[in-house]
Amino acid sequence: ITEPDPREDLNGMDVARKALILAREIGCKLNISDVNVESMISDKLEQAESVEAFMDRLSTEDEAYRNRVEESEGQGEVLRYLATVKAGRCDVRLRSVPSDSPAGSLSGPDNLVVYRTARYSDNPLVIRGPGAGPDVTAAGMFGDLIKAASVNNS
Repeated sequence: ITEPDPREDLNGMDVARKALILAREIGCKLNISDVNVESMISDKLEQAESVEAFMDRLSTEDEAYRNRVEESEGQGEVLRYLATVKAGRCDVRLRSVPSDSPAGSLSGPDNLVVYRTARYSDNPLVIRGPGAGPDVTAAGMFGDLIKAASVNNS
């Protein structure tokens, strides 16, 4: 959890915004309302009146997630909250994936992009790195500024 209000991480909108950026970069004409997002928390938790109230109620969903973790582990898999951009669609949801897959090996604040194309079908192209922190954010903003400046000067 990286946001001051954990609901921002757990409701899926942060992942949805990142997936939308990637989708647009590969030519998909999507808006945030086109992204199918499955929140990791119930509407009841999402609508808690404060962060403190949310945190106090968070344990009410422990058993449901414990069951999902156990089911996933029983299949030799792990749970990961993933975005998928495919055929002009964008979906964000909790998925069970093989623990030895690129997504299954993720830990901490790392982000991962897996490209599966005609060229990279059997062995996908994987890009992995930190998804949070001041240095990463600053580098991204600097890259955006350079891109904007080059577009305006052409």
